[in-house]
Amino acid sequence: MIRRMATNPVPQFPDGFLWGVSTSAHQIEGAADEREPSVWDAFTAEPGHVKDGSTASVACDHYHRYPEDVALLAGLGVDAYRFSISWPRVNSPGGLDFYDRLVDELCAAGVRPVPTLFHWDLPATLDWLDRDTAARFAEYVSGVARRLGDRVQKWITLNEPAEHTMFGHALGVHAPGKRLMFDALPAAHHQLLGHGLAVRALRAAGATDIGIANSHGPTWPASREPADVEAAGFYDLLLNRLFADPVLLGEYPDGLGELMPGDVAADLLVIGEPVDWYGVNYYAPTRVGAPQGEDIEFGGLTIPAELPFSVRQIEGVPVTDFGWPVVPEGLTELLTAFRDRYGDRLPPVVITENGCSYEGVDDQNRIAYLDGHVRAVHDALDAGVDVRGYFVWSLLDNFEWAEGYARRFGLVHVDFASLKRTPKASYDWYRELLRAQR
Repeated sequence: MIRRMATNPVPQFPDGFLWGVSTSAHQIEGAADEREPSVWDAFTAEPGHVKDGSTASVACDHYHRYPEDVALLAGLGVDAYRFSISWPRVNSPGGLDFYDRLVDELCAAGVRPVPTLFHWDLPATLDWLDRDTAARFAEYVSGVARRLGDRVQKWITLNEPAEHTMFGHALGVHAPGKRLMFDALPAAHHQLLGHGLAVRALRAAGATDIGIANSHGPTWPASREPADVEAAGFYDLLLNRLFADPVLLGEYPDGLGELMPGDVAADLLVIGEPVDWYGVNYYAPTRVGAPQGEDIEFGGLTIPAELPFSVRQIEGVPVTDFGWPVVPEGLTELLTAFRDRYGDRLPPVVITENGCSYEGVDDQNRIAYLDGHVRAVHDALDAGVDVRGYFVWSLLDNFEWAEGYARRFGLVHVDFASLKRTPKASYDWYRELLRAQR
């Protein structure tokens, strides 16, 4: 696939298009004994929650090896590095010093730091079901911005509040392990409120380049039968509108606001604080049908029978080693649909995550995946969508949440026994793509 660059190069992107790569603190940092506990520490300590029984106490040991990892970023030639800041670490003595050093190292290497302020590792003493957590989040964000804002311009408030709500609070397969089903909606509302308060805190600190990273994908009905179409519409509401509409339109879709706690009208004025760009994490479309009366195993998750929809396989497409469908054109479909739905209320878009799990260092399947999705972004640009950047998930193989170390998303292979880093073929491919773009 690397040879394809010479004969069939990726089309040229506009000047200033931001090329990057992403990670998250809990998945790579390790050094768990040098910070406060998070909800993920408590979750992984209980047997049965992580498939290989592992924890992220060491992970990639990025906390101690960050100069080596920044050198990998510099060698890759990315414009920007999207990482996350661990709230539990910031709460610990000297915790912000680490991010001070990391940001300095990135700036010295010519790589723009793009921190995400919450990527699921909530301090163990807090709970998104409590409204006060949103205010506490804003206080934490304000302190981080005061410390790093002289060198950090581009900020992300939250990562994937939909997954954190659904997997962590509704289905119980992620931390904090609550199985509340639709009683988890307050966690969604309070995360969104925390986002709005964080935007205000960042603005007060002088930030002018603020976004959020939400996960989205096309929802395809399993058939044209009314029951399947209705179920797909409901799933689409949860995935693609519950967290986008409040941020972009300042309102909840289809009466969902009536299910949220507190003074929702007043909260929406905060949640709808304008953002400078909108982050999209994309992996695949979802094929959805009516409930089938039994639990369904899909993509590493168990979809309970009591939900008003069921997730089905997409036939006739390749799948990753994780079993996720590979549908690059779904990204173009998603971006154009968002443009059509939100019109001038949609700010510039950045693809804040896109990647795949494949084994091996000579990872030709990952190269093909990334090549197809980069071209899909270009197709969206040609269709008039204002896309300003693309971040690959992920720089390093890492702790993949409830999957433990069984899934490898990295451009760089990590031997979790020795912690040796080995760039994969996809690392070389991405480096050459970036050189060609310049």
